[in-house]
Amino acid sequence: MSNSPLISQSRDTQTAILPPLTPETIQRAKEGVAYARDRHTNAMIRQALLSQEAVAEGGSERKINAEMRRKVLRTLIHALFRVKVEFPECIPTTAALVAANHLNHIDPFLLLSELPERPYYYILGDARTLYNRWWKRLFLGLAKGVIPIERLWKEEIAVVQAAKKGRKDLAKLAADIEKYVPQGNSIETLRRIDRIVQDIFRRGEGIILFPEGRLGNVEGQLSASLKRGAAIYALRSGVPILPVALIGTQDLYLGKELTVRFGKPLVFPQQNRPKAQLVQEVTEQLQAALSELLPKNYQQPEQIKFLHNFLNRMFW
Repeated sequence: MSNSPLISQSRDTQTAILPPLTPETIQRAKEGVAYARDRHTNAMIRQALLSQEAVAEGGSERKINAEMRRKVLRTLIHALFRVKVEFPECIPTTAALVAANHLNHIDPFLLLSELPERPYYYILGDARTLYNRWWKRLFLGLAKGVIPIERLWKEEIAVVQAAKKGRKDLAKLAADIEKYVPQGNSIETLRRIDRIVQDIFRRGEGIILFPEGRLGNVEGQLSASLKRGAAIYALRSGVPILPVALIGTQDLYLGKELTVRFGKPLVFPQQNRPKAQLVQEVTEQLQAALSELLPKNYQQPEQIKFLHNFLNRMFW
Protein backbone atom coordinates (compact mmCIF):
# COMPACT_ATOMS: atom_id res chain seq x y z
CA MET A 1 0.00 0.00 0.00
CA SER A 2 1.39 3.44 -0.97
CA ASN A 3 2.00 6.09 1.68
CA SER A 4 1.92 8.90 -0.88
CA PRO A 5 0.02 11.85 0.60
CA LEU A 6 -1.16 12.83 -2.86
CA ILE A 7 -2.79 9.44 -3.34
CA SER A 8 -4.43 9.78 0.08
CA GLN A 9 -5.73 13.19 -0.93
CA SER A 10 -7.07 11.77 -4.19
CA ARG A 11 -9.07 9.20 -2.22
CA ASP A 12 -10.50 12.02 -0.11
CA THR A 13 -11.92 13.68 -3.21
CA GLN A 14 -13.79 10.50 -4.12
CA THR A 15 -15.88 10.34 -0.96
CA ALA A 16 -18.82 12.57 -0.19
CA ILE A 17 -21.96 12.57 1.93
CA LEU A 18 -24.60 13.01 -0.73
CA PRO A 19 -27.64 15.27 -0.36
CA PRO A 20 -31.19 13.96 -0.87
CA LEU A 21 -32.30 14.06 -4.50
CA THR A 22 -34.65 17.03 -4.17
CA PRO A 23 -35.63 19.50 -6.94
CA GLU A 24 -33.10 21.90 -5.38
CA THR A 25 -30.33 19.29 -5.68
CA ILE A 26 -31.19 18.65 -9.33
CA GLN A 27 -31.33 22.39 -10.07
CA ARG A 28 -27.93 22.88 -8.42
CA ALA A 29 -26.48 20.10 -10.58
CA LYS A 30 -27.90 21.81 -13.69
CA GLU A 31 -26.29 25.07 -12.62
CA GLY A 32 -23.01 23.24 -12.13
CA VAL A 33 -23.05 21.93 -15.69
CA ALA A 34 -23.85 25.41 -17.00
CA TYR A 35 -20.88 26.87 -15.09
CA ALA A 36 -18.63 24.04 -16.32
CA ARG A 37 -19.56 24.87 -19.93
CA ASP A 38 -19.21 28.64 -19.52
CA ARG A 39 -16.27 29.86 -21.60
CA HIS A 40 -15.58 32.86 -19.35
CA THR A 41 -15.34 30.65 -16.27
CA ASN A 42 -13.10 28.13 -18.02
CA ALA A 43 -10.83 30.88 -19.34
CA MET A 44 -10.39 32.32 -15.85
CA ILE A 45 -9.64 28.90 -14.36
CA ARG A 46 -6.97 28.20 -16.98
CA GLN A 47 -5.44 31.65 -16.64
CA ALA A 48 -5.34 31.49 -12.83
CA LEU A 49 -3.47 28.18 -12.84
CA LEU A 50 -1.09 29.20 -15.63
CA SER A 51 -0.34 32.45 -13.80
CA GLN A 52 0.51 30.64 -10.57
CA GLU A 53 2.68 28.12 -12.39
CA ALA A 54 4.55 30.94 -14.11
CA VAL A 55 5.26 32.58 -10.74
CA ALA A 56 6.50 29.25 -9.37
CA GLU A 57 8.96 29.11 -12.27
CA GLY A 58 10.35 32.55 -11.50
CA GLY A 59 7.90 34.82 -13.28
CA SER A 60 5.89 37.70 -11.83
CA GLU A 61 2.19 38.09 -11.10
CA ARG A 62 0.09 41.19 -11.54
CA LYS A 63 -2.36 41.31 -8.69
CA ILE A 64 -4.20 44.00 -6.79
CA ASN A 65 -2.51 45.52 -3.74
CA ALA A 66 -3.46 43.48 -0.64
CA GLU A 67 -4.50 46.60 1.26
CA MET A 68 -6.83 47.66 -1.57
CA ARG A 69 -8.33 44.17 -1.82
CA ARG A 70 -9.03 44.14 1.91
CA LYS A 71 -10.47 47.66 1.86
CA VAL A 72 -12.90 46.88 -0.99
CA LEU A 73 -14.15 43.70 0.68
CA ARG A 74 -14.44 45.29 4.12
CA THR A 75 -16.43 48.19 2.68
CA LEU A 76 -18.88 45.81 0.98
CA ILE A 77 -19.27 43.28 3.80
CA HIS A 78 -19.41 45.83 6.64
CA ALA A 79 -22.11 47.74 4.75
CA LEU A 80 -24.28 44.62 4.72
CA PHE A 81 -23.46 42.89 8.02
CA ARG A 82 -22.16 43.47 11.55
CA VAL A 83 -18.80 41.73 11.76
CA LYS A 84 -17.24 40.65 15.05
CA VAL A 85 -13.61 39.48 15.16
CA GLU A 86 -12.36 37.44 18.12
CA PHE A 87 -8.74 36.69 19.12
CA PRO A 88 -7.01 38.37 16.15
CA GLU A 89 -3.79 38.22 18.19
CA CYS A 90 -3.62 34.51 17.21
CA ILE A 91 -2.96 35.36 13.54
CA PRO A 92 0.66 34.52 12.57
CA THR A 93 2.72 37.32 11.00
CA THR A 94 4.47 34.83 8.71
CA ALA A 95 3.24 32.33 6.11
CA ALA A 96 0.30 30.27 7.36
CA LEU A 97 -2.46 27.95 6.22
CA VAL A 98 -5.86 29.31 7.28
CA ALA A 99 -8.35 26.44 7.73
CA ALA A 100 -11.98 27.41 8.39
CA ASN A 101 -15.37 25.75 8.58
CA HIS A 102 -17.55 26.46 5.55
CA LEU A 103 -21.20 27.53 5.66
CA ASN A 104 -21.66 29.95 2.76
CA HIS A 105 -19.89 31.19 -0.34
CA ILE A 106 -19.31 34.50 1.41
CA ASP A 107 -16.76 32.77 3.66
CA PRO A 108 -13.53 33.32 1.64
CA PHE A 109 -14.43 36.98 1.06
CA LEU A 110 -15.23 37.47 4.75
CA LEU A 111 -11.86 35.99 5.71
CA LEU A 112 -9.98 38.16 3.24
CA SER A 113 -11.74 41.23 4.64
CA GLU A 114 -10.53 40.49 8.19
CA LEU A 115 -7.08 38.94 7.72
CA PRO A 116 -4.14 41.38 7.67
CA GLU A 117 -2.61 42.52 4.39
CA ARG A 118 0.66 40.73 5.20
CA PRO A 119 1.25 37.98 4.41
CA TYR A 120 -0.72 37.99 1.17
CA TYR A 121 -3.37 35.25 1.28
CA TYR A 122 -4.52 33.13 -1.65
CA ILE A 123 -7.89 31.35 -1.78
CA LEU A 124 -7.74 27.62 -2.53
CA GLY A 125 -11.32 26.78 -3.44
CA ASP A 126 -13.89 25.35 -5.82
CA ALA A 127 -13.35 26.88 -9.25
CA ARG A 128 -16.96 27.11 -10.34
CA THR A 129 -18.31 28.67 -7.14
CA LEU A 130 -15.50 31.22 -7.09
CA TYR A 131 -16.28 32.33 -10.65
CA ASN A 132 -20.02 31.67 -10.95
CA ARG A 133 -21.16 35.32 -10.61
CA TRP A 134 -20.21 38.21 -12.87
CA TRP A 135 -19.07 40.35 -9.93
CA LYS A 136 -16.89 37.53 -8.59
CA ARG A 137 -15.28 37.11 -12.02
CA LEU A 138 -14.73 40.86 -12.24
CA PHE A 139 -13.30 41.25 -8.75
CA LEU A 140 -11.17 38.09 -8.74
CA GLY A 141 -10.01 38.76 -12.29
CA LEU A 142 -8.59 42.08 -11.10
CA ALA A 143 -7.48 40.99 -7.63
CA LYS A 144 -6.08 37.56 -8.57
CA GLY A 145 -5.00 35.53 -5.52
CA VAL A 146 -7.05 32.43 -6.44
CA ILE A 147 -6.01 28.80 -6.84
CA PRO A 148 -9.08 27.18 -8.43
CA ILE A 149 -9.81 23.50 -7.83
CA GLU A 150 -11.98 21.70 -10.36
CA ARG A 151 -14.06 18.95 -8.83
CA LEU A 152 -17.45 17.28 -8.91
CA TRP A 153 -20.09 18.76 -6.63
CA LYS A 154 -21.95 16.46 -4.26
CA GLU A 155 -25.21 17.36 -6.04
CA GLU A 156 -23.73 16.18 -9.34
CA ILE A 157 -22.55 12.92 -7.81
CA ALA A 158 -26.05 12.35 -6.42
CA VAL A 159 -27.59 12.88 -9.86
CA VAL A 160 -25.12 10.54 -11.61
CA GLN A 161 -25.68 7.79 -9.03
CA ALA A 162 -29.47 8.16 -9.28
CA ALA A 163 -29.31 7.89 -13.06
CA LYS A 164 -27.25 4.70 -12.80
CA LYS A 165 -29.88 3.28 -10.45
CA GLY A 166 -32.67 3.78 -12.97
CA ARG A 167 -33.78 7.43 -12.86
CA LYS A 168 -34.27 7.78 -16.62
CA ASP A 169 -35.41 11.40 -16.25
CA LEU A 170 -31.89 12.25 -15.04
CA ALA A 171 -30.03 10.32 -17.76
CA LYS A 172 -29.27 13.34 -19.95
CA LEU A 173 -28.20 15.51 -17.02
CA ALA A 174 -25.95 12.72 -15.74
CA ALA A 175 -24.43 12.31 -19.21
CA ASP A 176 -23.75 16.06 -19.37
CA ILE A 177 -22.10 15.97 -15.95
CA GLU A 178 -19.78 13.15 -17.00
CA LYS A 179 -19.01 14.91 -20.29
CA TYR A 180 -18.46 18.49 -19.18
CA VAL A 181 -17.54 18.54 -15.50
CA PRO A 182 -13.87 17.83 -14.66
CA GLN A 183 -13.38 15.60 -11.63
CA GLY A 184 -10.02 17.18 -10.80
CA ASN A 185 -8.83 14.19 -8.73
CA SER A 186 -6.07 12.87 -10.97
CA ILE A 187 -2.60 12.52 -9.45
CA GLU A 188 -1.27 14.92 -12.09
CA THR A 189 -3.81 17.60 -11.09
CA LEU A 190 -3.13 17.13 -7.37
CA ARG A 191 0.62 17.41 -7.92
CA ARG A 192 0.09 20.57 -9.95
CA ILE A 193 -1.87 22.18 -7.12
CA ASP A 194 0.67 20.99 -4.55
CA ARG A 195 3.54 22.61 -6.49
CA ILE A 196 1.66 25.91 -6.59
CA VAL A 197 0.77 25.78 -2.88
CA GLN A 198 4.32 24.92 -1.79
CA ASP A 199 5.75 27.76 -3.87
CA ILE A 200 3.33 30.23 -2.24
CA PHE A 201 4.52 29.13 1.20
CA ARG A 202 8.18 29.39 0.09
CA ARG A 203 7.50 33.03 -0.87
CA GLY A 204 6.29 33.70 2.67
CA GLU A 205 2.62 34.02 1.67
CA GLY A 206 -0.49 32.25 2.93
CA ILE A 207 -3.36 30.02 1.84
CA ILE A 208 -7.05 29.99 2.82
CA LEU A 209 -8.85 26.67 2.44
CA PHE A 210 -11.95 24.90 3.76
CA PRO A 211 -11.02 21.36 4.85
CA GLU A 212 -14.61 20.11 5.02
CA GLY A 213 -14.50 20.06 1.23
CA ARG A 214 -18.17 21.08 1.01
CA LEU A 215 -20.68 23.51 2.44
CA GLY A 216 -22.19 22.66 5.80
CA ASN A 217 -25.80 23.48 6.57
CA VAL A 218 -25.84 23.54 10.38
CA GLU A 219 -24.33 26.34 12.46
CA GLY A 220 -21.88 25.13 15.10
CA GLN A 221 -21.23 21.76 13.45
CA LEU A 222 -18.67 20.49 10.97
CA SER A 223 -20.41 18.83 8.06
CA ALA A 224 -18.15 15.76 7.96
CA SER A 225 -14.69 14.44 8.73
CA LEU A 226 -12.12 16.83 7.32
CA LYS A 227 -10.25 16.19 4.09
CA ARG A 228 -6.53 15.64 4.52
CA GLY A 229 -5.28 18.30 2.11
CA ALA A 230 -4.71 20.92 4.84
CA ALA A 231 -2.54 18.52 6.85
CA ILE A 232 -0.56 17.46 3.78
CA TYR A 233 0.18 21.03 2.68
CA ALA A 234 1.13 22.15 6.19
CA LEU A 235 3.37 19.17 6.91
CA ARG A 236 5.18 19.39 3.58
CA SER A 237 5.84 23.11 3.99
CA GLY A 238 6.26 23.38 7.77
CA VAL A 239 3.88 26.36 8.00
CA PRO A 240 1.42 26.60 10.92
CA ILE A 241 -2.28 25.84 10.50
CA LEU A 242 -4.52 28.65 11.78
CA PRO A 243 -7.98 27.24 12.69
CA VAL A 244 -10.84 29.71 12.21
CA ALA A 245 -14.51 29.39 13.14
CA LEU A 246 -16.96 31.32 10.97
CA ILE A 247 -20.22 31.86 12.82
CA GLY A 248 -23.49 33.20 11.43
CA THR A 249 -22.79 32.88 7.71
CA GLN A 250 -25.06 29.93 7.00
CA ASP A 251 -28.16 32.13 6.58
CA LEU A 252 -27.54 35.71 5.50
CA TYR A 253 -29.68 38.82 5.76
CA LEU A 254 -29.08 42.54 6.09
CA GLY A 255 -27.49 43.56 9.39
CA LYS A 256 -26.84 40.04 10.68
CA GLU A 257 -23.89 39.57 13.04
CA LEU A 258 -21.11 37.45 11.54
CA THR A 259 -18.29 36.28 13.79
CA VAL A 260 -14.73 35.41 12.76
CA ARG A 261 -13.11 33.54 15.67
CA PHE A 262 -9.39 32.77 15.38
CA GLY A 263 -7.80 29.89 17.28
CA LYS A 264 -4.26 29.17 18.37
CA PRO A 265 -2.00 28.11 15.47
CA LEU A 266 -1.16 24.41 15.20
CA VAL A 267 2.55 23.89 14.55
CA PHE A 268 4.15 20.66 13.27
CA PRO A 269 7.68 19.71 12.15
CA GLN A 270 8.20 19.79 8.40
CA GLN A 271 7.95 16.43 6.64
CA ASN A 272 8.74 16.23 2.92
CA ARG A 273 6.90 12.91 2.61
CA PRO A 274 4.54 12.67 5.59
CA LYS A 275 3.26 9.19 6.41
CA ALA A 276 -0.47 8.55 6.18
CA GLN A 277 -0.74 8.02 9.94
CA LEU A 278 0.82 11.41 10.69
CA VAL A 279 -1.43 13.11 8.13
CA GLN A 280 -4.45 11.56 9.82
CA GLU A 281 -3.26 12.64 13.28
CA VAL A 282 -2.81 16.25 12.15
CA THR A 283 -6.22 16.18 10.46
CA GLU A 284 -7.83 14.98 13.69
CA GLN A 285 -6.07 17.71 15.68
CA LEU A 286 -7.37 20.32 13.26
CA GLN A 287 -10.88 18.88 13.48
CA ALA A 288 -10.76 19.05 17.27
CA ALA A 289 -9.47 22.63 17.18
CA LEU A 290 -12.26 23.76 14.84
CA SER A 291 -14.91 21.96 16.87
CA GLU A 292 -13.67 23.68 20.03
CA LEU A 293 -13.96 27.11 18.38
CA LEU A 294 -17.50 26.57 17.10
CA PRO A 295 -20.47 27.56 19.29
CA LYS A 296 -22.10 24.67 21.13
CA ASN A 297 -25.69 25.93 21.01
CA TYR A 298 -25.97 28.51 18.27
CA GLN A 299 -29.41 30.06 17.95
CA GLN A 300 -30.44 31.89 14.80
CA PRO A 301 -31.61 35.40 15.75
CA GLU A 302 -35.37 35.88 15.50
CA GLN A 303 -35.88 39.07 13.50
CA ILE A 304 -37.07 40.28 10.13
CA LYS A 305 -34.66 39.03 7.48
CA PHE A 306 -34.27 41.93 5.09
CA LEU A 307 -32.71 41.01 1.72
CA HIS A 308 -32.57 37.37 2.83
CA ASN A 309 -33.00 35.75 -0.58
CA PHE A 310 -30.93 38.35 -2.41
CA LEU A 311 -27.88 38.09 -0.13
CA ASN A 312 -27.86 34.30 -0.04
CA ARG A 313 -28.13 34.11 -3.82
CA MET A 314 -25.60 36.91 -4.28
CA PHE A 315 -22.78 34.93 -2.69
CA TRP A 316 -23.99 31.48 -3.84
